[in-house]
Amino acid sequence: MFRVVPATLFVITLHKNHKIMKNIAVLTSGGDAPGMNACIRAVVRTGVFHGLNVFGVERGYQGLIEGLFQQMDSHSVSNIIQRGGTILKTARCKEFETPEGRRLAFENLQMKHIDGVVAIGGNGTYAGAAKFYEEFGLPIVGAPGTIDNDLFGTDYTIGYDTAINTALDAIDKIRDTADSNDRTFFVEVMGRDAGFIALDVGLAGGAEAILVPELHTELDDLIATLQKGWGRKKGSQLVIIAEGDDAGGVFEVVQKIKQKVPSLDPRMVVLGHIQRGGSPTARDRVLASRVGAGAVQALIEGKANIAVGIVNDKINLVSLNDAVHMKKPVNEGLLKLAGILST
Repeated sequence: MFRVVPATLFVITLHKNHKIMKNIAVLTSGGDAPGMNACIRAVVRTGVFHGLNVFGVERGYQGLIEGLFQQMDSHSVSNIIQRGGTILKTARCKEFETPEGRRLAFENLQMKHIDGVVAIGGNGTYAGAAKFYEEFGLPIVGAPGTIDNDLFGTDYTIGYDTAINTALDAIDKIRDTADSNDRTFFVEVMGRDAGFIALDVGLAGGAEAILVPELHTELDDLIATLQKGWGRKKGSQLVIIAEGDDAGGVFEVVQKIKQKVPSLDPRMVVLGHIQRGGSPTARDRVLASRVGAGAVQALIEGKANIAVGIVNDKINLVSLNDAVHMKKPVNEGLLKLAGILST
């Protein structure tokens, strides 16, 4: 059923003392992402379909430590597939980063007789899950829930498609006012360590320049690009900046440029957390449903310490450590294309 991505040090982990799954838990951790509810729904209903007892854990790893478990059935996840956010809530848990916190979480899972866990989240969620498995050997499977799209082993992550469409809708509106007033706009999108949102939104929004963390930004080159546009009598111009770009966020970048071009009178926009919210797109709902069901199937088959994703439209498994530590590159060809099309 599963396709395994080739990686130099990757081996699928079969749980040492594999036993029949009876009780599983599902949690969402870290930043929320549209489509997490669709993934929860898929985990619960796939579990029920296979005769498992499914427990939802509120507030992620914090909920494991505090024992915030609730048994879920098919009715528990009715009418949530279209909702943004996560009905199980989420949190960033410093206590889970300590051996004492993880021990308490394990003891609470034992008290509930949990045989396996599905953890929906991003890099931090996966890193915590890998450490937890290393220490206690409880089967745990990750599902990629992050708008950043920065996890290795999956073409797309839950929430990414919704986030770029939300950002694009805002940028289209900015384009209207920029064009009406002949202004240059600098727009910051999310992406602390990854430029996937900036790249896709910039290309789709017709940006003159796109700044991403993966590539060094030369501000002189950016200024030359803008001056070239002004020389061609371009009335409005748009620059998309990922928040983690090495030149800084939107305010820092504009400040540096104004030192070189004092006549510049730009407008700055930070889209911020609007990108996290909203009803998930059809693509995100389908992706979330597939990886949620795939995570349960992996647990049933005795797999552990892995992340489920989609590669080339097929279910794909990688180790949690590879998912976190192997770098997923941006498509530099798209950056070149954006430059060509902005001419």
